Amino acid sequence: MKKAVFFAVLAAVLYALNAPLSKLLLQNVPPTVMAGLLYLGAGIGMCVMGLIRKHTALAGKETGLRRKDLPYTLGMIILDIAAPVFLMVGLKKTAAANASLLNNFEIVATSMIAMVFFKEKIGKRLWAAIGLITISSILLSVEDAGSFQFSIGSLFVLLACICWGLENNCTRCLSHSDPLEIVVVKGLCSGIGSVAIGLAVGESLPQIRDVVLILLLGFVAYGLSIFFYVYAQRDLGAAKTSAYYAIAPFVGVLLSFAVFREIPGITFFVALVIMMAGTWLINQEQN
Repeated sequence: MKKAVFFAVLAAVLYALNAPLSKLLLQNVPPTVMAGLLYLGAGIGMCVMGLIRKHTALAGKETGLRRKDLPYTLGMIILDIAAPVFLMVGLKKTAAANASLLNNFEIVATSMIAMVFFKEKIGKRLWAAIGLITISSILLSVEDAGSFQFSIGSLFVLLACICWGLENNCTRCLSHSDPLEIVVVKGLCSGIGSVAIGLAVGESLPQIRDVVLILLLGFVAYGLSIFFYVYAQRDLGAAKTSAYYAIAPFVGVLLSFAVFREIPGITFFVALVIMMAGTWLINQEQN
């Protein structure tokens, strides 16, 4: 169990690099192509890791994807095309710190879907945490508190979280399979799909330098992160793994402050305190 928790936390830290560094790269890259290249970076990087593993002592006994896994595999691919596109569009329209913190709404989506469709149990503390995280997400999504207008960027980030919540549960049903194979399928299929959609709607490919940087970010923030996330899900389940993953937004917030020198308003800090309380309850639930 301790090993699974370590993998979940490591996956969270690696994913935290995504929002602040992606926002930097989005200055020169259109969002849909950007989302596709991130996943392609994950797929290509894990392919290389697979070749290394195959020809070294690191090769172990892992079960490949089976025909009966096809519905969950297709669901995973489709959702992995939609989610990062929504996130990149959201990042274009909201602060990186906001987007990082809003990523915790993925816990709410993952847990609710796990409970309703996959009968995973949710304790009282996790219910309280879900409530606090939802309140915090609403605060972060309000653009004008006086007229209660929602930020379009924040809503796109929340849409991404819902897609990833569905996708997490699809991936949970595949966690018996080789995590490396899962990431390769995710990365290559979702990446090619997103890039194709981007080009079809008139977006253009970025310069080679930006392509290389995005592929590297995708390998680390998506590829390695998903790889360790799937390993964690084997022992923890979708809801609990997502709970430990809750530290990712806070790491992302710190990175966003460091990179962009953003000075958020009072609403952000109120939401941050509420989100931290929700995260503390999640950890209490797991102990």
